[in-house]
Amino acid sequence: MIGGLVVLAIGFIVLAVVAGSGAPEESSGPSSPGPAPVQAAAAPAAAGGEAGSPAAQTSEQLGYPAFATDNTTRVGGSTPAENAAAVALAIFPSTTSKQRPAAVALVDEEDWPAAIAAAVLMAAPVRAPILFSGPDGAPQATEEALAALDPQGSPATSGARGFAFGAAAVPEGAGGIETIRATGARAGEGEEPAATAAAIAELRDRLVGSPPQAIVLAPLANPGFAAPAAAWAARSGDPVLFAKKTALPKPTVAALERHAKVPVYVLGPSSAIADPVLGEVKKLGNPVRRVAGSSPVANALAFARFGDGSFGWDVNDPGHGFVLARDDSPLDAAAAAPLSAAGTWGPLLLTDSADTLPPEVRSYFLDVKPGYTTNPTRAYYNHVWVIGDQEAIDVKQQAEVNELAELAKIGAE
Repeated sequence: MIGGLVVLAIGFIVLAVVAGSGAPEESSGPSSPGPAPVQAAAAPAAAGGEAGSPAAQTSEQLGYPAFATDNTTRVGGSTPAENAAAVALAIFPSTTSKQRPAAVALVDEEDWPAAIAAAVLMAAPVRAPILFSGPDGAPQATEEALAALDPQGSPATSGARGFAFGAAAVPEGAGGIETIRATGARAGEGEEPAATAAAIAELRDRLVGSPPQAIVLAPLANPGFAAPAAAWAARSGDPVLFAKKTALPKPTVAALERHAKVPVYVLGPSSAIADPVLGEVKKLGNPVRRVAGSSPVANALAFARFGDGSFGWDVNDPGHGFVLARDDSPLDAAAAAPLSAAGTWGPLLLTDSADTLPPEVRSYFLDVKPGYTTNPTRAYYNHVWVIGDQEAIDVKQQAEVNELAELAKIGAE
């Protein structure tokens, strides 16, 4: 019975959240505990025939191409909580005890800086995916994902089954979850988000037992510029701290003083974190370097291309995974962060429109487009996770991404 309930929960989350972009019709009868049917928005003519045609109807019923194409997979929840639940179960299917995470990270769904900072716990050895909650309780998707994941703790988590940050409520019946809160003494007015991030960095140090190799400093006032830090934190285990435009919050200063010689990489242009702030970091004894683009889209691309020794994605060739999310949804960036630390590990890219892929992202995909000369089975491949429903990223944009990620024949036959 327990195994059946776990499979049922996984089926509900993965089918209804990952693939679903609509809701089943209301019924006057009692609700069924079974998985919700998969529904996808009607495909465009190029993908499945004209609207109303047999091809389009078949495409809609199967969930393709809105759910997946040969080079893309959509995590199609309508909220970050649904997307986080789906991602957690994609990484940790939890059909056996070996497939379960040892712990989860519960984050307030209104606190995007904490969500981005908490992504660091997805890195080894903790490997805790993010789930969202709120002061008054957890969304249904979170409760069902947590029940399916059923974390049991491990030495890497000090026995904890999860960590709840800030105002995130722990679902009823979920035991063994440690609550981490930044105290008022650690933060000045308006510095609570920076204090929470510093507390998460301190927790990371305690669990890992060693200092980080690098620190990412992200802007508090510009979530679009900060969003790519989540993917890198999950991939690397480098903590994320936050800065105001013209000053370092006290909790950030305290965290940097704890690791005075660790390199700091500032994510975002001077319009988000001014140059004098970099001077403050240097005075604390940390080497500092900026990674930046003029817009959130360009900034994410700059970070994807950047490499400095062991720091940075340095993805400038084919054969990688990518994650594509909206630039105005930092919570989705955090929800998707585990995808950058498992499967086809890869950087977060951003789009600023539901309908149109930004030209600079298209150009980047062309730069890293895979190809082959004689044997496609020995080639490198790209894969792109698309985050959000079709209101966030339309199926036409997904189809364009699929084409750009497609393996291409190089040279004459």
